[in-house]
Amino acid sequence: MRDLEGEHKPVGTAKEEARRRSFAWDLAETLLIALLLFVAIRGLILNYRVDGSSMEPTLHNGEMLIVNRRAYMGIPLGRWLAALPGVEIDQDWVWYPFGQPKRGDIIVFRPPNGGSEPYVKRIIALPGEHVEIRDGAVYIDEKRLVEPYLTEPTMWRGMALNHEYVVEPGHVFVMGDNRNNSSDSRVFGAVPMSSIIGKAWLTYWPPDEVKLLGTPAYALE
Repeated sequence: MRDLEGEHKPVGTAKEEARRRSFAWDLAETLLIALLLFVAIRGLILNYRVDGSSMEPTLHNGEMLIVNRRAYMGIPLGRWLAALPGVEIDQDWVWYPFGQPKRGDIIVFRPPNGGSEPYVKRIIALPGEHVEIRDGAVYIDEKRLVEPYLTEPTMWRGMALNHEYVVEPGHVFVMGDNRNNSSDSRVFGAVPMSSIIGKAWLTYWPPDEVKLLGTPAYALE
């Protein structure tokens, strides 16, 4: 008679192995879901640390921001729809489901001077607009821009000189709120919209400085 001992594992051992396999599978599934969530979240938001005082008094040195990387996401619907038979549409039409950059938005962007650290500034003028700095104030298309967050007059590179600038297509003109201590479009020109990393959404550190960074209600006088 054949000795069947060893051909079949004891019931307790089989259950233990099944539990181990189940645990390993659950762990792998949890790690995979966590990885996918991490990648998805990193694709939507960015943590950014404010370095310097160029955005005082709105943002302070060392504050941590959450930046919405998809705030200005554009979908080239024109190019896609133009490929359909019988459809006549501008191939350059881009749909922005969450809106385009607006005056007053605080943005994080790649520095135009080739540096490695992104800049954070406020959008002051949009493509095609005429910017003029005179008598300590900013004028957009000959209308004075009311900026309630400022604590000092706006100068051109630290000098009380009048200066004019026309924003190129596909660019935005940015400045820091600490107007006379900020390297911005007055120095390096308008910023290509393709260089914008995202829109600053809120500050979350330090805890007593948590605040939403909405777009102020602007007035052109």
